[in-house]
Amino acid sequence: MANIIEMRYYSRIIDRELRQRLSSTGAVVIEGPKACGKTATARNLAASEVLLDVDDNARRAVAIDPRLVLAGDTPRLIDEWQIEPAIWNHIRRTVDERGAPGQFILTGSAAPTDDITRHTGAGRLTRLRLRPMTMFELERSAATVSLAELMNGARPTCPDPGSDIPELAELIAVGGWPGHLRLTTKQALQANRDYLEEIRRVDIGRVDGVRRDPDKVGRLLRSLARNTGTYASATGLAEDIGGVTVQTVLEYLASLERLMIVEDQPAWSPHLRSRSRLRSAAKRHFVDPSLAVAALRATPEGLLKDINLLGFLFESMVVRDLRVYAQAVDAEVSQYRDNTGLEVDAVIQSADGRWGALEIKLGAGMADQAAASLLKFANRVDIDKCGPPSLLAVITATGYGYLRDDGIMVIPIAALRP
Repeated sequence: MANIIEMRYYSRIIDRELRQRLSSTGAVVIEGPKACGKTATARNLAASEVLLDVDDNARRAVAIDPRLVLAGDTPRLIDEWQIEPAIWNHIRRTVDERGAPGQFILTGSAAPTDDITRHTGAGRLTRLRLRPMTMFELERSAATVSLAELMNGARPTCPDPGSDIPELAELIAVGGWPGHLRLTTKQALQANRDYLEEIRRVDIGRVDGVRRDPDKVGRLLRSLARNTGTYASATGLAEDIGGVTVQTVLEYLASLERLMIVEDQPAWSPHLRSRSRLRSAAKRHFVDPSLAVAALRATPEGLLKDINLLGFLFESMVVRDLRVYAQAVDAEVSQYRDNTGLEVDAVIQSADGRWGALEIKLGAGMADQAAASLLKFANRVDIDKCGPPSLLAVITATGYGYLRDDGIMVIPIAALRP
């Protein structure tokens, strides 16, 4: 009999939040892009399961009587539920009938159209976003600096975690996909390219039932990759691609958002003391920078020859990690830009209103410039209405973590944890 290799489950930051939600809510919906680990995360806590993407009998049962697939030990995992969207209302009713928390875990790699979930799940279902793995989850972080503690006023120092630019270029290119943990770098790069190929040829048309031109989708993906970490507009993307209308770009972007392949970074809108005017444009990001690398058919070695591109991709990777860490402390990540050209790469705001601002720099030698921008930004925010910043920091690729004389923290990304 062939030996069965048991795959190790790598703990995810979302695990604790999932347990908490299951203890108080009838069903939890885990949403995220394909291959980010939703099923494994759900299985780690589920007592039974039905996998709608691979089980033909289960899909037939849904058509006959959806309650058949809802029977089982709880929490029961309903994997890729959006394949049979009619099951949504039956889950909602079942949760009502049972009147107990922790009944179901639903996973989905595509956001359904609004009319499918028009019968609200409020009070019955809660949603959790799962993204690709962070450096902390990949066990590539020394984990000596906590974002939660920083937002609470801590100002720790830390030794150099030992990461270098070539290592980070490889991490960016490979990405935070759990399935890549057993692959070589070359295999992971090919897997990422295959992932995008499936997106452009199959998934983007399937998500909303509208045929999309695979060639135009591919060109849009490459344009998004070239514009990672920028404020490129739909008009600018259409001009970069050529041969497509702005409306087509908007429609394709909406489909990619529903597939959770792209996740733009919204603008923060604080009260200002100055007459500066805020810009509302979002920053362009893939959910993982490895998809930008794949769209450009780049390699870690190639990234090292294009430091400008690597800098934007490094920023995108840090934003990915910050989003996961921030979610764990009930906070969100945005960015700031005004009409004077002042920009801040990331603004973290907690649900209770506390906020922090971070600049992200590939080169540690840019800390002085980044610190000056943060101080200028902080001086523009009306602290009487927004409160003083809990954190002003520069996130770097390498080096030590320390507190500058001007109060700005310098933190290497390989030291950060939730």
